[in-house]
Amino acid sequence: MQQEQQQQTPLWTRPFIALTICFFLLFLSLQMLLSSFPAYVKSEFHAGNIQVSLVTSVFALAAILSRFATAALMQRVSRMKLLLAGLIVAAATTALYSAAGSVATLLSLRIGYGIGFGMASTILPTLVSRIIPLRRMGEGIGYFGLSTSLAMSIGPSIGLNVMKQDSFMHLTMIGLITSVAIFPVLWLSRSKQTKPVGQVGLPRSAVKPRFNRKLLFPALLNFFLSITYSGLLSFLALFGDYVHIEQVGLFFMFNAVTIILVRPFSGRIFDRFGHASVLIPAGMFVMASMAVLSITHDMPMLIVSALLYGVGFGAIQPTIQAWMLRLSNPEQYGMANSMFYNSTDFGVALGAILLGAISSVTNYSVMYRYSAGVMAVFILLGALQHFMASKYASTPSARGN
Repeated sequence: MQQEQQQQTPLWTRPFIALTICFFLLFLSLQMLLSSFPAYVKSEFHAGNIQVSLVTSVFALAAILSRFATAALMQRVSRMKLLLAGLIVAAATTALYSAAGSVATLLSLRIGYGIGFGMASTILPTLVSRIIPLRRMGEGIGYFGLSTSLAMSIGPSIGLNVMKQDSFMHLTMIGLITSVAIFPVLWLSRSKQTKPVGQVGLPRSAVKPRFNRKLLFPALLNFFLSITYSGLLSFLALFGDYVHIEQVGLFFMFNAVTIILVRPFSGRIFDRFGHASVLIPAGMFVMASMAVLSITHDMPMLIVSALLYGVGFGAIQPTIQAWMLRLSNPEQYGMANSMFYNSTDFGVALGAILLGAISSVTNYSVMYRYSAGVMAVFILLGALQHFMASKYASTPSARGN
């Protein structure tokens, strides 16, 4: 009876759709500005590559720390109050970006934004997980996660084009409007909140999820992927100037096309054949993309690199998140999602610093060759893990279990 009720529970409810749109708007505001900050800081404050990379890194580190604090606060404070506080902080700091008169002031605002973003990006997935039927959790989180992939694809392109055609001040206003638009959409998500079937009646203290060590390896792979994405976010605009390509933001538009096309197919392959059948080939696409980008001198090569990256990134990211959820019990979904997003932010933060240092002593083309090397490590680790898992599964003791 309970299983029947779970299967009949609708997924596309008004709260689910509204919260998914909120998550898209949150990440869209982030990505529009994140891609344009490096060029703005370099031109406005004449900063070096290390200082430029800090604009990305301090934000990401602040978001990571904020997520840990928010997870603890959610046990004592209303989730909705924390969410509203985080959104207000994020919107307020966005409004102040263009008024910053120094790199130090800008970094302080980036830390503030990281705190607000970390709070909101922790609570929204938690609210969604409470309204998705348990039997459809993987499907629901997959659709919910599509909002971030789309934002990560079109946001940088919008940001770079606005910066090219207008100014950073106008871009911050667009980012602010996008952030403020979350509030009325969030209001639409309000309804009688019911817990997923199978958890009704359980007090919050009754579920105390233990740390799941199985999540560490997929989180590590996501960290490596995010290093390559950091190189695009932080330095693609500067790379465009270096190789004299004006419309370098088109990279993200073509990247978005293949991301949208590949997501349904990668999900089906994962469901049928497992994570390795997606991650290893997709990792090769990302590595090829970085290699092509490192020798790019014109728009056709940039487009080829973008299409390759979209295939790889669009397949890898949802596969890793779905894999982490599959390794978790229902009460550990929050932990799995938190580790997934934290590994993304940590990869972006550390990647900006490391790749910034490499570009300072070499150039942007060499830097992207190092990004290709990072994906070679990704592929090697993925293949090794698959080999070890297959070997263990073939042992008599494993078959007996």
